[in-house]
Amino acid sequence: MENQRHPLPPFNLETAMQKVQIAEDAWNSKNPEKVSLAYTIDTEWRNRNLFINSREEVKQFLTAKWEKELDYKLKKELWSFTDNKIAVRFEYEWHDVSNNWFRSYGNENWEFDSNGYMSKRFASINDLKIEEGDRKL
Repeated sequence: MENQRHPLPPFNLETAMQKVQIAEDAWNSKNPEKVSLAYTIDTEWRNRNLFINSREEVKQFLTAKWEKELDYKLKKELWSFTDNKIAVRFEYEWHDVSNNWFRSYGNENWEFDSNGYMSKRFASINDLKIEEGDRKL
């Protein structure tokens, strides 16, 4: 049995906001190992058009993501919550190896198990090419 990852469901406004901030901080670390530990071993994801089905696949996905998305900076905002589910909106900025900058916008729906691990993550994301001077994060 794995340890618990607080805060645990059922969520209230304070604990849902804490869970969102913890996720934002972890993703901004750009550490695939650290980030992956927030998910169940058998986590299910849809990220854009990709389907990811394990903590190990999460690590592989995040490693490739942050090799491509350089100087990644993310901001998440709580949108809604209930019991063991949280919805967030987010935006992040990054550039590719040719120094083309992008702002990516999206929404995520999260579901947690009773120990506070995310068992499901469904993300819809759109990218907008921006000028470096238009960055806001």
